[in-house]
Amino acid sequence: MSKQSHRSTIAPFYVMDVWKAAAERARSHGDVLVLAAGQPSTQAPKPVIEATKRALDEQLLGYTETFGILPLREAIAAHHEKTYGYQVDPDDVVITTGSSGAFTLIFLAAFDPGDTVVVARPGYPAYRNTLAALGCDVVELDCGPETRFQPTVEMLEALPEPPAGLVVASPANPTGTMIDRDELAKLARWCEANGTLLISDEIYHGITYSDETPTASAWEFSRDGIVIGSVSKYFSMTGWRLGWMLAPAHLRPALQRLASNMTVCPPAVSQFAAIHAFGPEAKEELDGHVRRYARNRQLLLEGLPRLGITDLAPADGAFYAYADIAHLTDDARQWCADVLANTGVALAPGLDFDTVRGNHTVRFSFAGATDDIAEAIERLGEYLKS
Repeated sequence: MSKQSHRSTIAPFYVMDVWKAAAERARSHGDVLVLAAGQPSTQAPKPVIEATKRALDEQLLGYTETFGILPLREAIAAHHEKTYGYQVDPDDVVITTGSSGAFTLIFLAAFDPGDTVVVARPGYPAYRNTLAALGCDVVELDCGPETRFQPTVEMLEALPEPPAGLVVASPANPTGTMIDRDELAKLARWCEANGTLLISDEIYHGITYSDETPTASAWEFSRDGIVIGSVSKYFSMTGWRLGWMLAPAHLRPALQRLASNMTVCPPAVSQFAAIHAFGPEAKEELDGHVRRYARNRQLLLEGLPRLGITDLAPADGAFYAYADIAHLTDDARQWCADVLANTGVALAPGLDFDTVRGNHTVRFSFAGATDDIAEAIERLGEYLKS
């Protein structure tokens, strides 16, 4: 029998177990309300759907350039210029197979086994687990409410030496918190000055809830780092598996070599379709989704405290409410399983996101229908009373 590799022994993605259990509950009871999924509950914008049909009829849909077709790179470059006010050349844009593909590519291109890369805790587990699988030394910064669950320059300066890389996310998964514009500028400039590659996960941009905290992009402050984007979240296209990164010129040859060998190119049909995700008609539709998320967010932020769940991270953006439920359990995985079994409400335990405190935290996704959010709060309230 052949052996498994050491790198494959990384931690599982526990939320996938929740999805499996929720699917089984749906088959057996038909009453599941899924607040565990980190994805929109809506299909791609109509212009994208229509463009897909045209692409199927008119395009060869064979291999494309490794970094993606020029019209899509031009659309993404224009999107960044319009949204943030900085110029992007289409050659700066690297199209990838989802943002997951972008992270794997840049981790391979920029870091060697043994390099130290810093991430925030709590945070998206695939950063930590992918880096570990590639042999990097992952250092987690303990980020709590005092810094809005985000890393700071002071935390970096407290390290024994500057790390090879820093991964940040704003808005973040699971907390939904954002890095203050001035703090992001300080982080970007510190990384540039200390030879640390800043990787800024900006896939939830477009989903924010206050004009007082505008979303900033790392390339506004330094072009030495990497900006990661995706059509998955705001653009409601998770299954299309299309992401991108903005990459400085000195890293692009390495990215080209790796991507051409590992994936050849991103999915062709998704590329031709995604061009139309950046137009005004799609934006109107997508902003409508964000208005629904805002209503759902308000329901949770008002409803959960009434149930005694009061320790919540500031939900600045994305579509998550992240709660400490230490008063209810010290085994969030089992608690979520019990909630699903007794109420049909599927929630994500914090084990994925926090290797220290995840046993008593839980993530609520409010990307679904407003009526489902209201019903989930009601069911959870009845369960907590029992």
